[in-house]
Amino acid sequence: MSKHFTHTLFLAGAALSLALLTGCAAQVPVQAPSASTQAKSFEDPAPGKAGVYIYREDNLILGAGLYKDLYVDGVCLGETAPGVFFYTEVEGDKEHTFATESEFGTNELKIFTEAGKNYFFEQFVTWGVFVYGADIRQVTEADGKQMIQSYQQAIPGTCSNQ
Repeated sequence: MSKHFTHTLFLAGAALSLALLTGCAAQVPVQAPSASTQAKSFEDPAPGKAGVYIYREDNLILGAGLYKDLYVDGVCLGETAPGVFFYTEVEGDKEHTFATESEFGTNELKIFTEAGKNYFFEQFVTWGVFVYGADIRQVTEADGKQMIQSYQQAIPGTCSNQ
């Protein structure tokens, strides 16, 4: 094979690999800019409630074109894509289960939430055996607030398994 042909074949393979890794840019329905701005003011939740922010980092390499479902206590919060966040309130002074769909089921995180506090979680895409998976982790308030500032608030209530 000629050096030029080998180089062209390598570039084509690299481009195809990148396309398969990232997929096409996923989009989910988002709130009006005013609603996102309001959520980003990080006000205290309603009395007796805890505020929950869950975001998905804008990772352009790993699974960018994938939608991944989020659940709070078994109820669909919505589908995520890179660069979006959800805000919801849950009953305070109680343990809650935050879950995301993954390759072989769901990954869950159980957290006791105190009334009057805001909590921040990151959903992230992981390598899988056959397809990409997802997981969820709690992050600090400072990190969560910083990440959410450049993201759009998603409209809740639509999951792929409904």
